[in-house]
Amino acid sequence: MLEISQQDIEKRLSFDNPWWEEESTVETHYRKLPKRSYFSSFFRLVTNRDVNRAVILMGPRRIGKTVMLHQTIEQLVQDGTPGNQILFLSLETPIYIGTSLESFVRNFQKRFQHDRDSPLTIIFDEIQYLKDWEVHLKSLVDSFPSIRFIASGSAAAALRLKSRESGAGRFTEFLLPPLTFSEYLTFVGREDELIMLIDEDTYAARDISELNHEFMNYLNYGGYPEAVFNATVRKESSRFIKGDIIDKVLLRDLPQLYGIRDIQELNRLFTTLAYNTGNEVTLEGLSKSSGVAKATLGRYLEYLEAAFLIRRVHRIDQNAKRFQRATSYKVYLTNPSMRAALFGSPADDDISMGALAETALFAQWFHDQDFMDRIYYARWGAGEIDLVHLSSQTQQPVMATEVKWTDRPIRDKKMLRHLQSFQKIHPGLKEIQVTTRSLADEVLLDDGMKIPLNPTSLVVWQVGKMITDLKIHTV
Repeated sequence: MLEISQQDIEKRLSFDNPWWEEESTVETHYRKLPKRSYFSSFFRLVTNRDVNRAVILMGPRRIGKTVMLHQTIEQLVQDGTPGNQILFLSLETPIYIGTSLESFVRNFQKRFQHDRDSPLTIIFDEIQYLKDWEVHLKSLVDSFPSIRFIASGSAAAALRLKSRESGAGRFTEFLLPPLTFSEYLTFVGREDELIMLIDEDTYAARDISELNHEFMNYLNYGGYPEAVFNATVRKESSRFIKGDIIDKVLLRDLPQLYGIRDIQELNRLFTTLAYNTGNEVTLEGLSKSSGVAKATLGRYLEYLEAAFLIRRVHRIDQNAKRFQRATSYKVYLTNPSMRAALFGSPADDDISMGALAETALFAQWFHDQDFMDRIYYARWGAGEIDLVHLSSQTQQPVMATEVKWTDRPIRDKKMLRHLQSFQKIHPGLKEIQVTTRSLADEVLLDDGMKIPLNPTSLVVWQVGKMITDLKIHTV
């Protein structure tokens, strides 16, 4: 039986690393695509060699990780890094199977006569295909301190679990989430056309009808860069998102990592959760709807969160106190486009639009994990508030948002009374806002309280813009 030769591996490496040749560089396809808002902070992390750690790039499937890696290589070469100091290889390439990470490193050093102290950059894409990758990578970090190692993969749950178990002090995680609405508008070239700055931090929609039109596109497919730029993928976004993203996570990534045997059971649960995104669910109701035993639900929910498919949000009462024995919570998809893939694209007057609009706003905050950990929803006998942000210091509410896909709150002040009563209990709650479908206004309540109302699409854009702008200036 023929064995894969080292010569064949070398040929494939040359093919995957065209920048090794003097006049070759990254493929045109990668260079033409616009950079994510996260690129600058990721690039700073990659090029900062003050701390000897590997960078672990993680995130859901098909949100641009491999593209960003190639754009990083392009930027390194443009900044003066010799091409022969950069090694890229995807571990899902069949010819690489069975070759250890260390042998790649040593053969790379030998091929270009790099010494032990040469400042190399080595990228392992789809690293989850290597068994015990975290052990091997940690060893490389310790053995080759002059080399900047970068690893990425689509099995987000596996990467996060194993990087934290075995890579403490050796790995730095970098989360690349789906597109924000702000990034989506930039990518389709309509941000300046549809959004205008009024003064300092105040924005308005130039054409709310067109902004809402793009918001509906964002809900249907806009979280995925490939769907935004590829008309074929966009036309068949349901098949693309469900088959290439959701099914691979549910049918392959999670079962491999956690040893899940009843894949259909997990699939039924995720379908139930996706249909109810933005709504409160109970363990009893989930068990009944999905057919999953309550004893199993907790583990499955943890798996789905680890895979960046969903996020649970816990309930507080009118006094901002959590329930010790919580049996209900809200569940949000981390990308609203997944619901359209499973159940079809909603119309702008669909009954599900309220929950989808809320999911879209929540998904923007997914880009700030520290903030996400302090988001709750409030519900008590006389009212409910969709999203409440608690201070990390006082654990008291500092921001409350009510998401509406209707303009009724501008005409009907009774829809805002629960916010008024909540603010009276929490005088430290300074930021309150209500979203509408298309109108902007400020409502004055009888006690003098002013509540700003703005279109949901504008608020979703502004939150996404704020989060990504912060990321540009931080690592």
